[in-house]
Amino acid sequence: HDLYSAHTHSYNKVIYVVKGSITFGLPELGKQLTLKAGDRLDLPANTVHDAIVGAQGVVCLEAHKG
Repeated sequence: HDLYSAHTHSYNKVIYVVKGSITFGLPELGKQLTLKAGDRLDLPANTVHDAIVGAQGVVCLEAHKG
């Protein structure tokens, strides 16, 4: 249940969940997205987001996209 407070990145970010789950909050859009194994999220630069790790933890791959 790790919690990451709302923040942004100056780069495009790609997140691919390998195991477990993580829920991303997109407060400016009023949305939440729960990603599970096999899911991918493309997060544009400067997008405000927060996250909370699921009860079983999460293993994910992250990359910066130019």
